[in-house]
Amino acid sequence: MDMNLLNQILGIAFEKRVSDLHFEVDNPPFFRAHGQLIRSKLPSLTPQDTEFIAKTVLAQSNRQLPEDLRELDAAYALPNGGRFRVSIFRQRCSVGIVMRVIPPYIAAFNELNLPPVLGEICQAPNGLILVTGPTGNGKSTTLASMLQFINQNDSFNIITIEDPIEFLFASDKSCIIQREVGIDTGSFSAALKASLRMDPDVIMVGEMRDLETIDSCIKAAETGHLVFSTLHTQSASSTINRLVGHFPPDAQEVIRQRLADILVATISLRLINDKTGERVLPVVEIMRTTTTIQACIREGRFDEIEKHIENGRTQYQMQSLDQHLVQLCQQELITFEQAKRITRSMDLERKLTFTGE
Repeated sequence: MDMNLLNQILGIAFEKRVSDLHFEVDNPPFFRAHGQLIRSKLPSLTPQDTEFIAKTVLAQSNRQLPEDLRELDAAYALPNGGRFRVSIFRQRCSVGIVMRVIPPYIAAFNELNLPPVLGEICQAPNGLILVTGPTGNGKSTTLASMLQFINQNDSFNIITIEDPIEFLFASDKSCIIQREVGIDTGSFSAALKASLRMDPDVIMVGEMRDLETIDSCIKAAETGHLVFSTLHTQSASSTINRLVGHFPPDAQEVIRQRLADILVATISLRLINDKTGERVLPVVEIMRTTTTIQACIREGRFDEIEKHIENGRTQYQMQSLDQHLVQLCQQELITFEQAKRITRSMDLERKLTFTGE
C-alpha cells in the first residue's frame, strides 16, 4: 500500500457514492453501497497496509498513531476535496480502519427527502434541538442541512464542536466557527464553556456523550442560545428518558422541568432502501414540544409522547415513525416488508389498513 493507491481507492469510493470503506488485515477492502457490504477484488491487506493507512490519515492533522491504540476518530481529505470520517481501532492485535464518506456538499431538505417543517424548527429563537438515531442513519447529514438552512437565512454566529469535523461550512449570511475535539479543543464540555464567551447565537455539539456535556448543553439553551446536538436513541421518548437517566435519581425531577422548558424538538432518523434498492430514504419521527408534551416530560409520562406526536400531525406537522412508514408505503416507495423491519410497533399493518380506508 502506498499513498497513490490509497488515494485512488478513496477517490473511486467517493465518485461511486460508496457510504463506507473497511480496511482490515487478511481481507481485501470492503465497500458499503446501497446498504450492502461488497468485497472488493483487491489484494488482502497486511498489518503494514492498515498501519500505513492509519498513519497517513493521522499525519494530515499532525497526529501520530499511538502505541497503545485502542480506538480513535479522525478526518481525512483528498486533494480534490473529498472528505471522510475515520474510525481507527485495534482488533486481533492489528490496526483496523472504517472510513465514512462525507457527501461533497451540504444538501437541502428537499434533496435529502426530509420534511420541510425542519426549516420552521430551525427558526426557534433559543432552546435545544436533538437529532437522534442509530449510527449511520443520517444524523450528521441532517444536522448539517439544518445548520446550512440557518447559515443561508439568518445573520447569526454559529459555533460547531465536532469529533471530528465532518462537513465544511462556508459562512454565508451567518458566521461559522468550527472546532475539532482533540485538535482545536480538549473536550466537548471544555469547548462548550469556551463557546459561551465567543458571542454565539447557535451552538452545535456533535454528540452528547457524558453528563457534563449534557448539562452544559442544557445550560447553554437556558441562557438564550439555540443548541443542536445528537444522541444514539431511536425515538423522542427514549431520547428524553436517556437524558434524564444520566442524572442522579434525586436530580431527575428538576431535569425533567428544565428539559420541558428548553426542548424545542427531536428529530429521530432511520434509513431504508426504496423498492428499487438504488436509493436510500429517511424515515423520520418529528416531535415538537407542545404544551401537552411539556406536561408529559415534567410528569415523566414518556410513554404517552408518541400518541401526542401522532395527534399533532395536522396542526404541528409532527409525525411518528409509523406514520411516516405508512406514508412511504402508500406512495409505493417502500414495501410493507421493508417497513416491518423498521417499525417498533406490532400493529403497523392495522395502521396501514386503517389509514388507507
